[in-house]
Amino acid sequence: MQAHDALYLSGMWRAARRPATADAIEVRNPATEEVIARVPAATAEDVDAAVSAARAALSGWAETPPAERGARIAALRDALAARRDEIAATVTAELGAPLSFSQTVHADLPIAVAGSYATIATEYAFEERVGNSRVWQEPIGVVGAITPWNYPLHQIVAKVAPALAAGCTVVLKPAENTPLVAQLFAEAVDAAGFPAGVFNLVTGYGSVAGEALAGHSGVDLVSFTGSTAVGRRIGATAGAAVKPVALELGGKSANVILPSADLSKAVKVGVANVMANSGQTCSAWTRMLVDADRYEEAVELAAAAVAKYVPGDPADAATRIGPVVSAAQRERVTGYIAEGVREGARLVAGGDQAPEGCERGWYVRPTVFADVTPEMTIAQEEIFGPVLSILKYDDADDAARIANDTVYGLSGAVWAGDEEEAVAFARRLETGQIHVNGGRFNPLAPFGGYKHSGVGRELGTHGLAEYLQTKSLQF
Repeated sequence: MQAHDALYLSGMWRAARRPATADAIEVRNPATEEVIARVPAATAEDVDAAVSAARAALSGWAETPPAERGARIAALRDALAARRDEIAATVTAELGAPLSFSQTVHADLPIAVAGSYATIATEYAFEERVGNSRVWQEPIGVVGAITPWNYPLHQIVAKVAPALAAGCTVVLKPAENTPLVAQLFAEAVDAAGFPAGVFNLVTGYGSVAGEALAGHSGVDLVSFTGSTAVGRRIGATAGAAVKPVALELGGKSANVILPSADLSKAVKVGVANVMANSGQTCSAWTRMLVDADRYEEAVELAAAAVAKYVPGDPADAATRIGPVVSAAQRERVTGYIAEGVREGARLVAGGDQAPEGCERGWYVRPTVFADVTPEMTIAQEEIFGPVLSILKYDDADDAARIANDTVYGLSGAVWAGDEEEAVAFARRLETGQIHVNGGRFNPLAPFGGYKHSGVGRELGTHGLAEYLQTKSLQF
């Protein structure tokens, strides 16, 4: 796609009001390190214009019948579907995800989520009778959506589609690493025929445009996905203004393999989960917990499985793992790998050196650590790269204790020979979603975390509810 040197405000592409000293944001291909586009770095003044446009459009969109809102979202889904291949190629170019993964996850998943909200908007009960009361669910107002780079289109759709279905208007500030697919999304919104100002896009840096949006008095709710550290700041700002937030933050999810499980399958799927998207997934099962009797067998299986993930050109259909998104991210991940070695973990595969043949581009070796103990840094902190830690447990109580022994609680997995055994163990885990014996991701089920992994839920009707407020009339 051709990058816009403009922001999408009130139904039009408009030049940013950046000062003469401000540079545009350079978008780089992580596989080649080359600049592939430049987009505007919005100022606080640009954010103010976007919020004003969203507020001007709010009453008209909120009063639009839900079925009509659903029809517009269906048109958005169709506009995205028509550009599926372009979406995938764009994400591969700016994120570095392998093309096949970009097609099936970065493109197809958000298209499906958009379609789900077209249906939900039409079928949801925005009004009900409760005794002598009528209870209405009304749009919360103008939404400031701040999205990350790791699943750039999915996170946009997971916020914007339910907000629009609820009758809210939106100002989106995407991550500066991956703004091109956000511009493509704005083009799809335009093609779908939404009224001017219902959706607005400001590209910019988090420290400028993101901060301005999060703290804007004209924004009624901030929905943020990203690091827990930034989420805390946004939550504090919103709390001071008595403003609700929806926060989807970090994770350090446990993949618990119980003694009765199919070990080979559990390890293979667990490794694949961590390597997907070069490990840049907040819900990745980055801690594999195995009973002592089968621990060394699991380590051998993991080493064999990870060997199949050979870093390469993400535009090549045969590539299974590409680079991480940036030089800074590579430095972060390799720093954690070095820390794991310093703290005494056994390096089974990978390491902190560049993969062979990948001296150019921000590549990281797919890495597996054994002999990891719960207090180690690599077992406690979110690495956000292709790094798996394998931990040993003595019994089910020990496994539950280790699994819950982090500040996070976003996702996880449980494997057992009997489904009811797995479910009983899953009930003990302090986390927002758990995959039982490899259960597939469900875009209609609520997604969100316990503890420091966030506040609120995305997807399905639970995701819609985040953008609604309740009014009751008594008769």
